[in-house]
Amino acid sequence: MAEDLQKCFGEFVAVNGVSFTIEDGEMFGFLGPNGAGKTTTLRMVQCTSPKTSGMLEVFGMDASTHQREIKTKMGVVPQENNLDPDFTVYENLLVFSRYFDIPEADARERVDELLDFVQLTEKKDTMTDTLSGGMKRRLILARALINRPRLLMLDEPTVGLDPQARHLMWDKLKGLKKEGVTIVLTTHYLEEAAQLCDRLVVMDHGRILVEGSPDQIIREYIGTDIVETKSDPKTIVCLDRQQARYEIIGDTVQIYTNEPQHITDHLLTECDLTTITARAVTLEDVFLNLTGRKLRE
Repeated sequence: MAEDLQKCFGEFVAVNGVSFTIEDGEMFGFLGPNGAGKTTTLRMVQCTSPKTSGMLEVFGMDASTHQREIKTKMGVVPQENNLDPDFTVYENLLVFSRYFDIPEADARERVDELLDFVQLTEKKDTMTDTLSGGMKRRLILARALINRPRLLMLDEPTVGLDPQARHLMWDKLKGLKKEGVTIVLTTHYLEEAAQLCDRLVVMDHGRILVEGSPDQIIREYIGTDIVETKSDPKTIVCLDRQQARYEIIGDTVQIYTNEPQHITDHLLTECDLTTITARAVTLEDVFLNLTGRKLRE
């Protein structure tokens, strides 16, 4: 749980007074463009970056004073692939288990279980630098689970993966959630967030813009459907008469609505249009509407 959490680097405010609560056993997402403050927030929860001000508790413990206790109950999947290239797949897990003082016999049993879980048993004696990107991400997931964590933190867990590897990772995360593991993730893949998250927040410029379930956020901030047609002055005047909610994007106008048939009928009969398309709103539409369409470096 966080209340008015803030993180500053000198005079730059990276996280600006955010508040959120993550329930046991749920999958919670942080979304936002580059520089929004997502990863910085995760690092404070992971006790790897101290907060500047505000309140932050993990497992009911103050993250400022109980870092060691919190870390023993947590698993972390970082954005970068930071496996040890001098060790085999098996050795990467076995050596990592020593950080948690797991007895060797128990550790070896756990390593075998995890390699089977992430489908890497046949690669146990392979050096990590020869693994594919998807295999490396699965191995890092296995490493994060070596201490049987209650909370799993993932920063862009499927970045750079092909669709098959991404869906396999999703299946593994869903399986962990069914076992009662609380999962917190950041992702730039909006479909991933919609598929996995029970609740999420959208951040920008260090603040939380919205919070809720993916379906709730879509309904409240856009509507269920988008009707698209060519943008021209006559169409805009017609939409303004109807008091429609719309956004002009290039030479296209997107109309946000919960009644696509009503808007479509109006455009056809009152606006004298012939080319109209309608589709369901996605989380990506909400994301772009809230955070803008300009490229962030």
